[in-house]
Amino acid sequence: MRFGVIGDIHGFWDERDTAFFNDADYDMLLFVGDFARITSATPVARRLAHLTTPAWAIPGNHDGVTIPQLLAEIKNRPLVRRLGAIGMTRRVRAMQRAMTPVCLGGYSTAPLDDDLGLIVARPHAMGPDRFYYRSYLEKTFGIGDFEASTRQLCELVDRSPRDLIFLAHNGPAGLGDTPASPFGCDFAPEHGDFGDPDLRAAIAHARVTGHRVRAVLAGHMHHRSKHSGEWRETSHNDADTLYLNCARVPRIEADGAKRHHIALDVTADGVRAETLFVDNDGQIVSREAIAALD
Repeated sequence: MRFGVIGDIHGFWDERDTAFFNDADYDMLLFVGDFARITSATPVARRLAHLTTPAWAIPGNHDGVTIPQLLAEIKNRPLVRRLGAIGMTRRVRAMQRAMTPVCLGGYSTAPLDDDLGLIVARPHAMGPDRFYYRSYLEKTFGIGDFEASTRQLCELVDRSPRDLIFLAHNGPAGLGDTPASPFGCDFAPEHGDFGDPDLRAAIAHARVTGHRVRAVLAGHMHHRSKHSGEWRETSHNDADTLYLNCARVPRIEADGAKRHHIALDVTADGVRAETLFVDNDGQIVSREAIAALD
């Protein structure tokens, strides 16, 4: 299958993007979350609803939340975090309705082909230093810590096909602890590896139970550091798995003349990915191979 993978949108999506992806030769589109510029994801969700190519998405840490709630999560203010979660179910459902027919998932699976399945991981992931959006995740999924999240993800693996693609917002732990690592922490380097432990454990479980994890797709950690200006590594591979950080922010540059996404090809024998930029007319202006596993 051939996938178009779109990183953190943060408000950067318009009718030209929709037209391009409706005409492109992708079997499916995969969105790694953070549709909202800051906290309001509904405007982008309504634009995505005009897509005709099948698509799956996972909510990011900016989606379905309010500004006070997001700040409370960042600053770890328990009372405001709990109060903010009261309306989060309603906001996420509104976002889901607005982007239909795009499927918004979280702790969910979908068959992609006879032997290929999609696992949509923990929604609203924000980092491993604590279990963010705990009140909402407990209310919606009955999951209140990393251990419970790991169990749920492993159960999804157990009822999925042999070959798997993971769609996540934040990537897995274990891919490096420097600010330039795919999911290393650039805004607070002392945190080091900022990947999620539950996703890492689910990938390990998949391997020991006979699955092939073909690709792990995520974002959250933007490609260029706001603090140092350093560019992040966007891919990593080990065994037979390709890991991609898809979060080019902003994804639209030069007044629309450069619009970022990643093309991912998954075949029986290999996985290949390349970065593409298209212009306002939907013409490819640059492409660069990221990685290939054969």
